[in-house]
Amino acid sequence: MSESPLPIPPRPVRFHYQGREQQVSGQPPTTTVLQWLRDHAHCTGTKEGCAEGDCGACTVVVGEINAQGQWTQKTVNSCIQFLPTLDGKALLTVEDVAQGHQLHPCQQAMVDCHGSQCGFCTPGFVMSLWHVYQTHEQPLPRPALADALAGNLCRCTGYRPILDAGEKMFEAPRVLPDHQDTIAALKSWSQQANQPFMYVGPSQVHGGQAQRFVSPTTLDELAYWREQWPHARLLAGGTDVGLWVTKQFKDLGDIIYLGQVRALTDIHRSATQWEIGAGVSLETAWQALVELEPHLKEIWLRFASPPVRHAGTLGGNVANGSPIGDGAPVLLALNASLVLRKGAKTREVPLTAFYLDYMKNLLEPGEWLQSIRVPVPDPTQPEVRRAYKISKRRDSDISAVCGAFTLRFDGDTISEARLAWGGLAATAKRSAQAEAALLGRAWSEGTLRLAQAALQQDFTPLTDLRASDRYRLRVATNLLERFWLETRLPNPLQAEQVQVWPPVVTGAQP
Repeated sequence: MSESPLPIPPRPVRFHYQGREQQVSGQPPTTTVLQWLRDHAHCTGTKEGCAEGDCGACTVVVGEINAQGQWTQKTVNSCIQFLPTLDGKALLTVEDVAQGHQLHPCQQAMVDCHGSQCGFCTPGFVMSLWHVYQTHEQPLPRPALADALAGNLCRCTGYRPILDAGEKMFEAPRVLPDHQDTIAALKSWSQQANQPFMYVGPSQVHGGQAQRFVSPTTLDELAYWREQWPHARLLAGGTDVGLWVTKQFKDLGDIIYLGQVRALTDIHRSATQWEIGAGVSLETAWQALVELEPHLKEIWLRFASPPVRHAGTLGGNVANGSPIGDGAPVLLALNASLVLRKGAKTREVPLTAFYLDYMKNLLEPGEWLQSIRVPVPDPTQPEVRRAYKISKRRDSDISAVCGAFTLRFDGDTISEARLAWGGLAATAKRSAQAEAALLGRAWSEGTLRLAQAALQQDFTPLTDLRASDRYRLRVATNLLERFWLETRLPNPLQAEQVQVWPPVVTGAQP
Protein backbone atom coordinates (compact mmCIF):
# COMPACT_ATOMS: atom_id res chain seq x y z
CA MET A 1 0.00 0.00 0.00
CA SER A 2 1.31 3.46 -0.88
CA GLU A 3 1.68 6.02 1.87
CA SER A 4 -1.30 8.20 2.75
CA PRO A 5 -1.31 11.67 1.12
CA LEU A 6 -1.80 13.17 4.59
CA PRO A 7 -0.22 11.83 7.78
CA ILE A 8 -3.33 10.09 9.08
CA PRO A 9 -2.32 6.97 11.00
CA PRO A 10 -4.91 4.23 10.42
CA ARG A 11 -6.79 3.17 13.51
CA PRO A 12 -9.69 0.84 14.41
CA VAL A 13 -13.31 1.83 14.02
CA ARG A 14 -14.51 3.08 17.41
CA PHE A 15 -18.14 3.31 18.47
CA HIS A 16 -20.32 2.82 21.54
CA TYR A 17 -22.43 -0.31 21.84
CA GLN A 18 -24.06 -2.04 24.81
CA GLY A 19 -22.67 0.40 27.32
CA ARG A 20 -19.03 0.24 26.30
CA GLU A 21 -16.55 1.29 23.68
CA GLN A 22 -16.12 -1.07 20.76
CA GLN A 23 -12.99 -1.12 18.63
CA VAL A 24 -13.02 -3.09 15.41
CA SER A 25 -10.15 -3.78 13.05
CA GLY A 26 -9.17 -6.50 10.62
CA GLN A 27 -12.46 -6.39 8.71
CA PRO A 28 -12.98 -5.08 5.17
CA PRO A 29 -14.30 -1.49 5.15
CA THR A 30 -17.39 -2.78 3.35
CA THR A 31 -18.34 -5.05 6.24
CA THR A 32 -21.91 -4.07 7.04
CA VAL A 33 -23.14 -3.20 10.50
CA LEU A 34 -25.49 -6.18 10.27
CA GLN A 35 -22.65 -8.58 9.43
CA TRP A 36 -20.67 -7.33 12.40
CA LEU A 37 -23.64 -7.66 14.73
CA ARG A 38 -24.53 -11.20 13.74
CA ASP A 39 -21.16 -12.73 12.82
CA HIS A 40 -18.76 -10.97 15.21
CA ALA A 41 -20.74 -9.50 18.13
CA HIS A 42 -23.07 -12.53 18.05
CA CYS A 43 -26.08 -10.29 18.64
CA THR A 44 -28.57 -12.01 16.40
CA GLY A 45 -31.75 -10.17 17.34
CA THR A 46 -31.29 -7.95 14.28
CA LYS A 47 -32.34 -9.92 11.19
CA GLU A 48 -31.31 -9.99 7.56
CA GLY A 49 -34.28 -10.05 5.22
CA CYS A 50 -33.58 -8.43 1.88
CA ALA A 51 -30.00 -7.11 2.28
CA GLU A 52 -30.99 -4.03 0.30
CA GLY A 53 -32.73 -1.71 2.75
CA ASP A 54 -36.29 -2.53 1.70
CA CYS A 55 -37.81 -4.81 4.34
CA GLY A 56 -36.68 -3.20 7.61
CA ALA A 57 -35.91 -6.46 9.45
CA CYS A 58 -32.40 -5.11 10.07
CA THR A 59 -33.48 -1.72 11.46
CA VAL A 60 -31.20 -0.27 14.14
CA VAL A 61 -30.84 3.15 15.72
CA VAL A 62 -27.66 5.21 15.40
CA GLY A 63 -27.03 7.98 17.93
CA GLU A 64 -24.54 10.80 17.63
CA ILE A 65 -23.67 14.27 18.90
CA ASN A 66 -24.61 16.93 16.36
CA ALA A 67 -22.80 20.19 15.59
CA GLN A 68 -24.71 21.90 18.41
CA GLY A 69 -23.51 19.33 20.94
CA GLN A 70 -26.94 17.67 21.20
CA TRP A 71 -27.73 13.96 21.23
CA THR A 72 -29.64 12.88 18.12
CA GLN A 73 -30.74 9.48 16.91
CA LYS A 74 -32.11 7.99 13.71
CA THR A 75 -33.22 4.64 12.34
CA VAL A 76 -31.11 3.13 9.57
CA ASN A 77 -30.90 -0.16 7.70
CA SER A 78 -27.90 -2.00 9.13
CA CYS A 79 -27.74 -4.34 6.12
CA ILE A 80 -26.37 -1.58 3.84
CA GLN A 81 -24.48 0.59 6.33
CA PHE A 82 -20.72 -0.01 6.30
CA LEU A 83 -19.14 -0.48 9.72
CA PRO A 84 -16.59 2.40 9.51
CA THR A 85 -19.46 4.87 9.14
CA LEU A 86 -20.24 4.18 12.82
CA ASP A 87 -16.96 5.74 13.96
CA GLY A 88 -17.61 8.22 16.77
CA LYS A 89 -21.27 7.23 17.08
CA ALA A 90 -23.46 4.91 19.14
CA LEU A 91 -25.24 1.79 17.93
CA LEU A 92 -28.55 0.75 19.53
CA THR A 93 -30.21 -2.54 18.64
CA VAL A 94 -33.20 -4.59 19.72
CA GLU A 95 -31.06 -6.07 22.52
CA ASP A 96 -30.90 -2.59 24.11
CA VAL A 97 -34.64 -1.87 24.27
CA ALA A 98 -35.79 -3.83 27.32
CA GLN A 99 -34.72 -2.76 30.81
CA GLY A 100 -33.39 -6.00 32.25
CA HIS A 101 -36.29 -8.45 32.22
CA GLN A 102 -38.84 -5.64 31.91
CA LEU A 103 -40.15 -5.21 28.37
CA HIS A 104 -40.18 -1.72 26.95
CA PRO A 105 -43.71 -0.31 26.39
CA CYS A 106 -43.32 -0.76 22.61
CA GLN A 107 -42.43 -4.43 23.11
CA GLN A 108 -45.20 -5.01 25.62
CA ALA A 109 -47.69 -3.37 23.28
CA MET A 110 -46.62 -5.70 20.47
CA VAL A 111 -47.33 -8.63 22.80
CA ASP A 112 -50.66 -7.25 24.02
CA CYS A 113 -51.88 -6.40 20.51
CA HIS A 114 -50.67 -9.68 18.95
CA GLY A 115 -48.40 -7.73 16.63
CA SER A 116 -46.02 -10.62 15.96
CA GLN A 117 -46.48 -14.01 14.33
CA CYS A 118 -43.38 -15.57 12.78
CA GLY A 119 -41.34 -12.86 14.49
CA PHE A 120 -38.77 -12.36 11.76
CA CYS A 121 -39.78 -8.75 11.03
CA THR A 122 -40.57 -7.99 14.68
CA PRO A 123 -37.14 -6.69 15.80
CA GLY A 124 -37.18 -4.12 13.00
CA PHE A 125 -40.70 -3.01 13.86
CA VAL A 126 -39.72 -2.75 17.51
CA MET A 127 -36.78 -0.49 16.66
CA SER A 128 -38.94 1.77 14.49
CA LEU A 129 -41.62 1.92 17.21
CA TRP A 130 -38.94 2.57 19.83
CA HIS A 131 -37.63 5.47 17.74
CA VAL A 132 -41.15 6.92 17.45
CA TYR A 133 -41.58 6.53 21.21
CA GLN A 134 -38.25 8.30 21.85
CA THR A 135 -38.98 11.23 19.56
CA HIS A 136 -42.68 11.85 20.33
CA GLU A 137 -44.36 12.42 23.66
CA GLN A 138 -47.87 11.76 22.38
CA PRO A 139 -49.28 9.08 20.04
CA LEU A 140 -49.00 9.90 16.37
CA PRO A 141 -52.16 10.07 14.27
CA ARG A 142 -52.60 6.64 12.74
CA PRO A 143 -51.70 7.73 9.16
CA ALA A 144 -48.54 9.38 10.50
CA LEU A 145 -47.67 6.22 12.42
CA ALA A 146 -48.08 4.23 9.21
CA ASP A 147 -45.67 6.66 7.51
CA ALA A 148 -43.15 6.14 10.33
CA LEU A 149 -43.33 2.36 9.78
CA ALA A 150 -43.25 2.55 5.97
CA GLY A 151 -39.79 0.95 5.88
CA ASN A 152 -40.86 -2.17 7.80
CA LEU A 153 -42.62 -4.97 5.94
CA CYS A 154 -44.71 -7.74 7.51
CA ARG A 155 -45.89 -10.76 5.54
CA CYS A 156 -47.92 -12.70 8.09
CA THR A 157 -49.30 -10.65 11.01
CA GLY A 158 -50.55 -7.72 8.98
CA TYR A 159 -50.23 -4.08 9.87
CA ARG A 160 -53.40 -3.41 11.88
CA PRO A 161 -52.21 -5.00 15.15
CA ILE A 162 -48.78 -3.40 14.72
CA LEU A 163 -50.37 0.02 14.30
CA ASP A 164 -52.52 -0.77 17.33
CA ALA A 165 -49.32 -1.44 19.26
CA GLY A 166 -47.87 1.86 18.07
CA GLU A 167 -50.81 3.65 19.66
CA LYS A 168 -51.01 1.52 22.79
CA MET A 169 -47.33 1.91 23.73
CA PHE A 170 -48.01 5.50 24.80
CA GLU A 171 -50.60 4.36 27.35
CA ALA A 172 -47.99 2.91 29.73
CA PRO A 173 -45.99 5.11 32.12
CA ARG A 174 -43.31 7.00 30.21
CA VAL A 175 -40.01 5.08 30.02
CA LEU A 176 -36.98 6.81 28.53
CA PRO A 177 -33.50 5.25 28.49
CA ASP A 178 -30.59 6.95 30.18
CA HIS A 179 -28.10 7.79 27.45
CA GLN A 180 -25.85 9.85 29.71
CA ASP A 181 -22.93 7.39 29.72
CA THR A 182 -23.14 7.06 25.94
CA ILE A 183 -23.35 10.83 25.46
CA ALA A 184 -20.36 11.36 27.77
CA ALA A 185 -18.34 8.80 25.82
CA LEU A 186 -19.18 10.36 22.49
CA LYS A 187 -18.38 13.85 23.75
CA SER A 188 -15.05 12.64 25.05
CA TRP A 189 -14.25 11.55 21.52
CA SER A 190 -15.35 14.87 20.01
CA GLN A 191 -11.85 16.26 19.56
CA GLN A 192 -10.81 13.18 17.63
CA ALA A 193 -14.12 13.24 15.77
CA ASN A 194 -13.08 16.62 14.33
CA GLN A 195 -9.98 15.03 12.82
CA PRO A 196 -9.90 12.99 9.61
CA PHE A 197 -10.13 9.25 10.17
CA MET A 198 -8.56 6.45 8.18
CA TYR A 199 -9.33 2.77 8.40
CA VAL A 200 -7.42 0.11 6.46
CA GLY A 201 -8.83 -3.30 5.72
CA PRO A 202 -6.98 -6.61 5.35
CA SER A 203 -4.83 -7.04 2.26
CA GLN A 204 -6.18 -10.45 1.28
CA VAL A 205 -9.25 -8.80 -0.25
CA HIS A 206 -9.47 -6.01 -2.84
CA GLY A 207 -7.16 -7.73 -5.32
CA GLY A 208 -4.43 -8.37 -2.78
CA GLN A 209 -4.18 -4.68 -1.82
CA ALA A 210 -5.37 -3.14 1.40
CA GLN A 211 -8.64 -1.29 0.90
CA ARG A 212 -8.61 2.17 2.48
CA PHE A 213 -11.47 4.14 3.98
CA VAL A 214 -10.83 7.82 4.67
CA SER A 215 -13.28 10.15 6.41
CA PRO A 216 -12.40 13.85 6.01
CA THR A 217 -14.10 16.44 8.22
CA THR A 218 -13.83 19.68 6.20
CA LEU A 219 -14.51 20.74 2.64
CA ASP A 220 -10.82 21.46 2.06
CA GLU A 221 -9.84 18.01 3.30
CA LEU A 222 -12.46 16.44 1.07
CA ALA A 223 -11.23 18.43 -1.92
CA TYR A 224 -7.66 17.32 -1.18
CA TRP A 225 -8.49 13.64 -0.89
CA ARG A 226 -10.69 13.72 -3.97
CA GLU A 227 -7.83 15.16 -6.01
CA GLN A 228 -5.41 12.61 -4.58
CA TRP A 229 -7.78 9.68 -5.16
CA PRO A 230 -9.89 10.79 -8.17
CA HIS A 231 -11.11 7.25 -8.78
CA ALA A 232 -11.99 6.43 -5.18
CA ARG A 233 -15.63 5.71 -4.42
CA LEU A 234 -17.45 8.59 -2.76
CA LEU A 235 -19.75 7.27 -0.04
CA ALA A 236 -22.50 9.27 1.65
CA GLY A 237 -25.51 7.40 3.06
CA GLY A 238 -24.77 4.08 1.38
CA THR A 239 -28.42 3.55 0.43
CA ASP A 240 -27.37 2.88 -3.15
CA VAL A 241 -23.66 2.05 -2.90
CA GLY A 242 -24.38 -0.47 -0.15
CA LEU A 243 -26.35 -2.57 -2.63
CA TRP A 244 -23.40 -2.67 -4.99
CA VAL A 245 -21.69 -4.76 -2.31
CA THR A 246 -24.58 -6.81 -0.92
CA LYS A 247 -26.26 -7.54 -4.25
CA GLN A 248 -23.67 -7.05 -6.99
CA PHE A 249 -20.61 -8.11 -4.92
CA LYS A 250 -18.57 -5.23 -6.31
CA ASP A 251 -15.12 -4.31 -5.11
CA LEU A 252 -15.49 -0.60 -4.32
CA GLY A 253 -11.76 0.08 -4.11
CA ASP A 254 -10.71 2.93 -1.84
CA ILE A 255 -13.56 4.86 -0.22
CA ILE A 256 -13.87 8.54 0.66
CA TYR A 257 -16.66 8.93 3.22
CA LEU A 258 -18.59 12.21 3.23
CA GLY A 259 -20.61 11.68 6.39
CA GLN A 260 -18.28 13.56 8.75
CA VAL A 261 -17.96 16.71 6.59
CA ARG A 262 -20.39 18.84 8.57
CA ALA A 263 -20.22 21.75 6.11
CA LEU A 264 -21.93 19.45 3.61
CA THR A 265 -24.92 19.23 5.96
CA ASP A 266 -25.58 22.97 6.08
CA ILE A 267 -28.60 24.69 4.54
CA HIS A 268 -28.07 28.38 3.79
CA ARG A 269 -31.21 30.45 3.27
CA SER A 270 -31.42 33.85 1.62
CA ALA A 271 -34.21 35.92 0.11
CA THR A 272 -33.38 34.66 -3.39
CA GLN A 273 -32.17 31.08 -2.98
CA TRP A 274 -31.69 28.18 -0.63
CA GLU A 275 -28.40 26.31 -0.82
CA ILE A 276 -28.66 22.71 0.39
CA GLY A 277 -25.38 20.94 1.13
CA ALA A 278 -24.87 17.72 -0.79
CA GLY A 279 -24.57 15.83 2.51
CA VAL A 280 -27.93 16.95 3.91
CA SER A 281 -30.00 13.86 4.62
CA LEU A 282 -32.97 13.14 2.40
CA GLU A 283 -35.26 13.62 5.38
CA THR A 284 -33.91 17.09 6.22
CA ALA A 285 -33.60 18.14 2.57
CA TRP A 286 -37.19 17.18 1.77
CA GLN A 287 -38.35 19.02 4.88
CA ALA A 288 -36.62 22.15 3.54
CA LEU A 289 -38.11 21.72 0.07
CA VAL A 290 -41.57 21.38 1.62
CA GLU A 291 -41.00 24.68 3.42
CA LEU A 292 -40.49 26.24 0.00
CA GLU A 293 -43.41 24.35 -1.55
CA PRO A 294 -45.92 22.66 0.80
CA HIS A 295 -47.43 20.64 -2.06
CA LEU A 296 -44.27 18.49 -2.10
CA LYS A 297 -45.16 16.90 1.23
CA GLU A 298 -46.76 13.76 -0.18
CA ILE A 299 -43.81 12.93 -2.41
CA TRP A 300 -41.51 13.51 0.59
CA LEU A 301 -43.35 10.90 2.64
CA ARG A 302 -43.43 8.49 -0.30
CA PHE A 303 -39.74 8.89 -1.12
CA ALA A 304 -38.27 5.57 0.09
CA SER A 305 -38.68 4.89 3.83
CA PRO A 306 -37.68 6.73 7.01
CA PRO A 307 -34.49 4.65 7.54
CA VAL A 308 -33.42 5.28 3.93
CA ARG A 309 -34.24 8.99 4.18
CA HIS A 310 -32.34 9.24 7.48
CA ALA A 311 -29.17 7.76 5.94
CA GLY A 312 -29.33 8.79 2.28
CA THR A 313 -28.54 12.29 1.04
CA LEU A 314 -30.15 14.51 -1.57
CA GLY A 315 -26.73 15.11 -3.12
CA GLY A 316 -26.20 11.37 -3.46
CA ASN A 317 -29.61 10.95 -5.07
CA VAL A 318 -28.79 13.66 -7.61
CA ALA A 319 -25.20 12.58 -8.29
CA ASN A 320 -26.20 8.95 -8.67
CA GLY A 321 -28.41 10.02 -11.55
CA SER A 322 -30.86 7.15 -11.66
CA PRO A 323 -33.55 7.89 -14.27
CA ILE A 324 -36.16 6.70 -11.76
CA GLY A 325 -34.88 8.70 -8.79
CA ASP A 326 -37.48 11.12 -7.43
CA GLY A 327 -35.14 13.91 -6.34
CA ALA A 328 -33.96 15.08 -9.76
CA PRO A 329 -37.40 15.63 -11.36
CA VAL A 330 -38.53 17.75 -8.42
CA LEU A 331 -35.32 19.79 -8.48
CA LEU A 332 -35.60 20.24 -12.24
CA ALA A 333 -39.10 21.61 -11.79
CA LEU A 334 -37.77 23.97 -9.11
CA ASN A 335 -35.06 25.22 -11.52
CA ALA A 336 -32.21 24.02 -9.31
CA SER A 337 -28.52 24.36 -10.07
CA LEU A 338 -25.50 22.47 -8.75
CA VAL A 339 -22.26 23.73 -7.24
CA LEU A 340 -19.42 21.43 -8.32
CA ARG A 341 -15.96 21.57 -6.79
CA LYS A 342 -12.52 20.38 -7.80
CA GLY A 343 -9.66 21.39 -5.55
CA ALA A 344 -10.24 25.01 -4.56
CA LYS A 345 -12.30 25.85 -7.63
CA THR A 346 -16.08 25.69 -7.87
CA ARG A 347 -18.46 26.10 -10.77
CA GLU A 348 -22.23 26.34 -10.91
CA VAL A 349 -24.15 24.43 -13.56
CA PRO A 350 -27.90 24.16 -14.11
CA LEU A 351 -29.28 20.75 -13.25
CA THR A 352 -30.71 20.62 -16.78
CA ALA A 353 -27.12 20.36 -18.10
CA PHE A 354 -25.76 17.88 -15.55
CA TYR A 355 -26.96 14.57 -16.96
CA LEU A 356 -25.35 13.50 -20.24
CA ASP A 357 -26.75 9.99 -20.68
CA TYR A 358 -27.83 6.98 -18.67
CA MET A 359 -25.85 7.10 -15.38
CA LYS A 360 -23.42 9.60 -16.94
CA ASN A 361 -22.88 13.20 -15.89
CA LEU A 362 -20.46 16.04 -16.54
CA LEU A 363 -18.36 15.61 -13.38
CA GLU A 364 -14.66 15.67 -14.21
CA PRO A 365 -12.16 13.31 -12.53
CA GLY A 366 -11.56 14.63 -9.03
CA GLU A 367 -14.71 16.79 -9.09
CA TRP A 368 -17.62 16.37 -6.71
CA LEU A 369 -21.00 17.83 -5.87
CA GLN A 370 -20.80 20.37 -3.05
CA SER A 371 -24.34 21.79 -2.88
CA ILE A 372 -27.67 22.28 -4.60
CA ARG A 373 -29.12 25.75 -5.12
CA VAL A 374 -32.86 26.20 -5.32
CA PRO A 375 -34.28 29.64 -6.23
CA VAL A 376 -36.88 31.10 -3.90
CA PRO A 377 -40.08 31.84 -5.87
CA ASP A 378 -40.67 35.51 -6.63
CA PRO A 379 -43.90 36.45 -4.81
CA THR A 380 -44.66 39.07 -7.48
CA GLN A 381 -44.83 36.37 -10.18
CA PRO A 382 -47.54 33.80 -9.34
CA GLU A 383 -46.53 30.15 -9.69
CA VAL A 384 -48.17 26.78 -9.21
CA ARG A 385 -46.10 23.70 -8.40
CA ARG A 386 -46.92 20.04 -7.91
CA ALA A 387 -45.12 16.66 -7.89
CA TYR A 388 -46.59 13.18 -8.30
CA LYS A 389 -45.18 9.68 -7.87
CA ILE A 390 -46.69 6.58 -9.49
CA SER A 391 -45.44 3.19 -8.33
CA LYS A 392 -46.75 -0.35 -7.90
CA ARG A 393 -46.69 -0.02 -4.12
CA ARG A 394 -47.62 3.20 -2.39
CA ASP A 395 -44.92 3.15 0.30
CA SER A 396 -41.19 2.55 -0.08
CA ASP A 397 -41.24 1.73 -3.78
CA ILE A 398 -39.39 2.95 -6.87
CA SER A 399 -41.36 5.11 -9.28
CA ALA A 400 -42.62 3.87 -12.61
CA VAL A 401 -43.19 7.54 -13.43
CA CYS A 402 -42.46 10.66 -11.42
CA GLY A 403 -43.70 14.03 -12.64
CA ALA A 404 -42.87 17.45 -11.18
CA PHE A 405 -44.29 20.66 -12.64
CA THR A 406 -43.99 24.43 -12.28
CA LEU A 407 -45.99 27.05 -14.17
CA ARG A 408 -45.35 30.79 -13.81
CA PHE A 409 -47.98 33.29 -14.91
CA ASP A 410 -47.96 36.78 -16.33
CA GLY A 411 -51.53 37.82 -15.80
CA ASP A 412 -53.67 35.06 -17.28
CA THR A 413 -51.01 33.57 -19.55
CA ILE A 414 -48.22 31.10 -18.85
CA SER A 415 -44.85 32.85 -19.00
CA GLU A 416 -42.65 29.94 -17.91
CA ALA A 417 -43.17 26.18 -17.79
CA ARG A 418 -41.01 23.46 -16.31
CA LEU A 419 -42.34 19.92 -16.72
CA ALA A 420 -39.82 17.40 -15.39
CA TRP A 421 -40.02 13.63 -15.48
CA GLY A 422 -38.42 10.53 -14.08
CA GLY A 423 -38.91 7.14 -15.70
CA LEU A 424 -39.56 8.39 -19.24
CA ALA A 425 -35.97 8.62 -20.52
CA ALA A 426 -32.39 7.56 -19.78
CA THR A 427 -32.11 10.48 -17.36
CA ALA A 428 -34.48 12.71 -15.44
CA LYS A 429 -35.50 15.20 -18.09
CA ARG A 430 -37.79 18.09 -18.91
CA SER A 431 -40.29 17.84 -21.78
CA ALA A 432 -39.30 20.63 -24.16
CA GLN A 433 -42.16 20.34 -26.65
CA ALA A 434 -44.85 20.07 -24.00
CA GLU A 435 -43.43 23.13 -22.26
CA ALA A 436 -43.39 25.07 -25.55
CA ALA A 437 -47.06 24.18 -26.10
CA LEU A 438 -47.95 25.90 -22.83
CA LEU A 439 -46.06 29.17 -23.21
CA GLY A 440 -48.06 32.30 -23.98
CA ARG A 441 -51.41 30.57 -23.49
CA ALA A 442 -54.02 30.61 -20.77
CA TRP A 443 -54.05 27.57 -18.46
CA SER A 444 -57.20 26.09 -19.99
CA GLU A 445 -58.34 22.63 -20.93
CA GLY A 446 -57.47 23.38 -24.55
CA THR A 447 -53.91 24.29 -23.56
CA LEU A 448 -53.69 21.11 -21.50
CA ARG A 449 -54.65 19.02 -24.55
CA LEU A 450 -51.94 20.70 -26.62
CA ALA A 451 -49.35 19.90 -23.96
CA GLN A 452 -50.53 16.30 -23.67
CA ALA A 453 -50.23 15.82 -27.43
CA ALA A 454 -46.77 17.40 -27.51
CA LEU A 455 -45.63 15.20 -24.63
CA GLN A 456 -46.01 12.14 -26.86
CA GLN A 457 -43.25 13.59 -29.05
CA ASP A 458 -40.88 14.33 -26.18
CA PHE A 459 -40.20 10.79 -24.99
CA THR A 460 -39.87 7.20 -26.15
CA PRO A 461 -39.96 5.31 -22.82
CA LEU A 462 -38.63 1.81 -22.26
CA THR A 463 -40.63 -1.21 -21.20
CA ASP A 464 -39.28 -2.95 -18.10
CA LEU A 465 -40.50 -4.82 -15.03
CA ARG A 466 -42.06 -1.70 -13.55
CA ALA A 467 -44.12 -0.55 -16.51
CA SER A 468 -44.57 -0.73 -20.26
CA ASP A 469 -43.77 2.16 -22.57
CA ARG A 470 -47.47 2.70 -23.33
CA TYR A 471 -48.37 2.71 -19.66
CA ARG A 472 -45.68 5.28 -18.88
CA LEU A 473 -46.86 7.69 -21.57
CA ARG A 474 -50.49 7.25 -20.56
CA VAL A 475 -49.65 7.91 -16.92
CA ALA A 476 -47.61 10.97 -17.86
CA THR A 477 -50.48 12.52 -19.82
CA ASN A 478 -52.84 11.69 -16.96
CA LEU A 479 -50.54 13.40 -14.45
CA LEU A 480 -50.61 16.55 -16.56
CA GLU A 481 -54.39 16.39 -16.40
CA ARG A 482 -54.32 15.95 -12.65
CA PHE A 483 -52.02 18.97 -12.43
CA TRP A 484 -54.51 21.01 -14.43
CA LEU A 485 -57.47 19.82 -12.33
CA GLU A 486 -55.67 20.88 -9.13
CA THR A 487 -54.49 24.27 -10.41
CA ARG A 488 -57.10 25.39 -12.95
CA LEU A 489 -59.02 28.59 -12.47
CA PRO A 490 -61.80 28.69 -11.60
CA ASN A 491 -62.79 25.69 -9.44
CA PRO A 492 -59.50 23.86 -8.78
CA LEU A 493 -59.95 20.45 -7.19
CA GLN A 494 -58.49 19.63 -3.79
CA ALA A 495 -55.96 16.82 -3.51
CA GLU A 496 -58.45 14.48 -1.82
CA GLN A 497 -60.73 14.83 -4.85
CA VAL A 498 -58.17 13.42 -7.27
CA GLN A 499 -56.78 10.45 -5.33
CA VAL A 500 -58.15 7.45 -3.48
CA TRP A 501 -55.81 7.85 -0.52
CA PRO A 502 -56.66 10.20 2.34
CA PRO A 503 -54.85 13.55 2.32
CA VAL A 504 -51.49 13.83 4.05
CA VAL A 505 -51.89 14.60 7.75
CA THR A 506 -50.23 17.80 8.94
CA GLY A 507 -47.14 16.89 10.95
CA ALA A 508 -47.16 13.36 9.55
CA GLN A 509 -43.44 13.20 8.96
CA PRO A 510 -41.83 10.48 11.09
